[in-house]
Amino acid sequence: MDKLAILIPAYNEEQTIEKVVGDVKAVINDIEGSVIYVYDNNSKDETANFAKKAGAVVRHEYAQGKGAVIRRMFREIDAEAYIMIDADDTYPVEAIPEMYQKVVERNVDMVVGDRLSSTYFEENKRPFHNVGNSLVKGLINSLFKTSISDILTGYRAFSYRFVKTFPVLSKGFEIETEMSIHATEYGMLVENQVIEYRDRPEGSESKLNTYGDGLRVIKTVINLYRGYHPFAFYSIFSLIFFLISMVLFVWRVLVPYSETQTVANFPSLIVSMILLVLSFITFFSGSILDSIQTSNRRNFELNLINTENKND
Repeated sequence: MDKLAILIPAYNEEQTIEKVVGDVKAVINDIEGSVIYVYDNNSKDETANFAKKAGAVVRHEYAQGKGAVIRRMFREIDAEAYIMIDADDTYPVEAIPEMYQKVVERNVDMVVGDRLSSTYFEENKRPFHNVGNSLVKGLINSLFKTSISDILTGYRAFSYRFVKTFPVLSKGFEIETEMSIHATEYGMLVENQVIEYRDRPEGSESKLNTYGDGLRVIKTVINLYRGYHPFAFYSIFSLIFFLISMVLFVWRVLVPYSETQTVANFPSLIVSMILLVLSFITFFSGSILDSIQTSNRRNFELNLINTENKND
């Protein structure tokens, strides 16, 4: 088992990968048993060769997408602590020792490299990314009652138990959202660490699609909220069905009946009753799924115990 594993997912980053690996090597020299892993994700340039030349252990993931790369890294590598950093030279490697100490000395499960509290909004030249980061941060912190300062950052440190119990489901850049929510929902210790951010060097292109990846992140948030809080999620639809049913029944059925003593609007009566039934179905569906989720949480705690025993 490595003492510290530096994980660098890379796709077409020949311009910066050699510098990133070299900079990381310089700051982890004092950490005996540390290894730098670069996982090349079907790069069409010399990323893999440059990373190997710089002294990294180069491996390959042929399924496209950052989520696929992280799944491979987490399953293949055993270490006491992990630090994931992007290959685009936008994050300061000087923060690595402090992030590492938080994991090994204070048993923090995930350290989040917080760009948004420092230089991100000044350095980032894509205004819609700024808006998107703020929107996702506010949405997740409101829905999941957490206080993570930067949801979408790719600079994080992890404990062994987080890495070996995190189910990677996302395929693309929404993986960071999934990590953040998973850690907070299962009561893992998460801390923010403010870092300086610098924009990509000239000539280096971002792989993010502002609108496409943004929509995928929002979809991921909704799906995760449905999965982790099914009762609250389905209760919203139950309440909507119930209110529409009651309004339709009173307006189209009860009021005319009080005046004529006859039910004249049978279609409205039928629709209101169907909506009422749907309201009850969604309510009890949420209740059943909530019980299943409670059972899943218990099983997860047992898996944590087994994981910690293996680590020892």
